Amino acid sequence: MPLPPAPNKRAALLAAEAYSLKTGHEVLDDDTPASREQSPKTREPAPPAKRRARPATNKGNKAVTVEAAPPAASAPVAAPVRAEAPPPTARPAPPEPARRKPARTAATTGPTRLFVLDTNVLLHDPMSLFRFEEHDIFLPMIVLEELDGHKKGMTEVARNGRQTSRTLDALAAQTGGDMTKGLKLSATGHQAARGLLFFQTEPLDTQLPTSLPQGKADNQILGVVQALRDKHPQREVILVSKDINMRVKARALGLAADDYQNDKTLDDGELLYSGALALPQDFWTRQSKTIESWQSGSHTFYRVSGPAVTQFHINQFVYFEAPGEPSLYARVTEIRDKTAVLKTLKDYTHLKNAIWGVTSRNREQNFALNLLMDPEIDFVTLAGTAGTGKTLMALASGLTQVLDDRRYTEIIMTRATVSVGEDIGFLPGTEEEKMGPWMGALDDNLEFLAKGDAGGAGEWGRAATNELIRSRIKVKSMNFMRGRTFMNKYVIIDEAQNLTPKQMKTLITRAGPGTKIICMGNLAQIDTPYLTEGSSGLTYAVDRFKGWPHGGHITLARGERSRLADFASEVL
Repeated sequence: MPLPPAPNKRAALLAAEAYSLKTGHEVLDDDTPASREQSPKTREPAPPAKRRARPATNKGNKAVTVEAAPPAASAPVAAPVRAEAPPPTARPAPPEPARRKPARTAATTGPTRLFVLDTNVLLHDPMSLFRFEEHDIFLPMIVLEELDGHKKGMTEVARNGRQTSRTLDALAAQTGGDMTKGLKLSATGHQAARGLLFFQTEPLDTQLPTSLPQGKADNQILGVVQALRDKHPQREVILVSKDINMRVKARALGLAADDYQNDKTLDDGELLYSGALALPQDFWTRQSKTIESWQSGSHTFYRVSGPAVTQFHINQFVYFEAPGEPSLYARVTEIRDKTAVLKTLKDYTHLKNAIWGVTSRNREQNFALNLLMDPEIDFVTLAGTAGTGKTLMALASGLTQVLDDRRYTEIIMTRATVSVGEDIGFLPGTEEEKMGPWMGALDDNLEFLAKGDAGGAGEWGRAATNELIRSRIKVKSMNFMRGRTFMNKYVIIDEAQNLTPKQMKTLITRAGPGTKIICMGNLAQIDTPYLTEGSSGLTYAVDRFKGWPHGGHITLARGERSRLADFASEVL
């Protein structure tokens, strides 16, 4: 009996005429060997070799109702049976691992971009070379010249320059690398960087306006960007620079320019996690049937559920304030699935709970004191404008836990030594004496705390109190922090908004067993060059520690220093 024609398409069924072949033989019934060979039960345990060879010979056909017998078997020949065509859902597609697209083509649909980096980007972040994913990087020759001029010294910029030079040397020394064709950025182990690094190996024909001085480094980089755009019209060439004026000049010349965004934790300072959340007005109405409450010591716990739980974070403060209803001030201590546990706070607005004679004057200060006095919280960040009481509360909490509770051995205070105006020059004396002029806020707050604690003890009592307090407070410089370990210390980092994320990491990792670190700052008063609200180390720490069970943050909203200071903060 002749065989029906083989299917000519992928996963195609037999044609209708293949089932009505005109032969002189009888149609075989279902009990024949041919029909048994076509039954699903006998076809299922096919030999592995035959199953592997089938996609290669049939080019991946999914449904084949007729199979040729092996050469050794001379009879019988399979006849087509209509009932054996499998349903469409029973035909799985064969796996094709060899046709899987690489990650580079999946990440982008068009040609990769070419980023030209300015020198200040490399000096700001030495790892910026590996932050552009699948895109390529081009370094003009003048950038290497400027890197060479900034590598000397002990400043952060000099250290970043030396690290960048070492990274470029490691990339240039990779096996099989060719500068003219590009060096693989992933050769040093940074697999996220899938692009190539190009150096300027030949003079480029630059056509800039004659009004721009050709000898200036910024203008030479702009000329390189212009030449690359003319040389590669099919690619998008973008200048990346931290220099605002250079980006403006590039856009004026019709060149694409952008800021280095990878170092920014937040695009907008208003998006910073505040640490407190107001509950909706109908919160208790929705929770009336599902809420659970219990008492433990002086605290009340509530187990709540509902859509508001999705906005909660561990150690976030929630409050409910409505006219005619009792207020609730609590902290989120546990989040599990769609339920959360709230723990009521200790009221530090009352005089009986005063900390070294200091009581909270508003809601946010009460939240902050609950974090500062909790031994289970190892890391606290306080943000707020001038006069909100950050330093005073941190010092009062530290003195109470060092002198009264004996929880920590001493207070260590440091700050970023970034001046508001011009530098006044070298300072004489020891490390602590050199830090003295920077610690005016410490002296002012200690004077207030000592006067309130001594009460009517007289001149001798105040002197003894001041001497006792001074003996437990150590002022340290940040320049000598690397390599140290603080054990059972209460560390206060003031003016933390002037720290870079790298400096913030260096300080926080100094903490040993039993140490508590408090970072305070005002993001509206950043004095460090090239640092913004989005790239500040304080913003970085707040965002990274959000939701950690042993860390907390609160943004202080209202100033309590004086009516003059409050009004100046608003209008100036």
